[in-house]
Amino acid sequence: MKTRATIRIGPLSQKHLSAIYGALEPEVKKQTTSRSNTHLTAEGRFLVLETSAGDTAALRATLNACLRWINAMTNTLMVLERNGQQPLPKTAYPMA
Repeated sequence: MKTRATIRIGPLSQKHLSAIYGALEPEVKKQTTSRSNTHLTAEGRFLVLETSAGDTAALRATLNACLRWINAMTNTLMVLERNGQQPLPKTAYPMA
């Protein structure tokens, strides 16, 4: 059975959207399993995850992983802003 889910997260500030998208994009491109596939896009101020999987367990596992990453990044960005710091520009991240 093929399962699918689309999740829209936002609205996000352009800075948060750019940072989260830039950090999550390599993880989504490098699929670790053949049981699921995730596509990441930015639509306006929203981050959109489109995930498909062969079964509901694989779909749930993939969505949980992606949402945990997004939650961790959002929390990190909020702490940085509270402390008056800025996230590194995308060019400062090491290339994979």
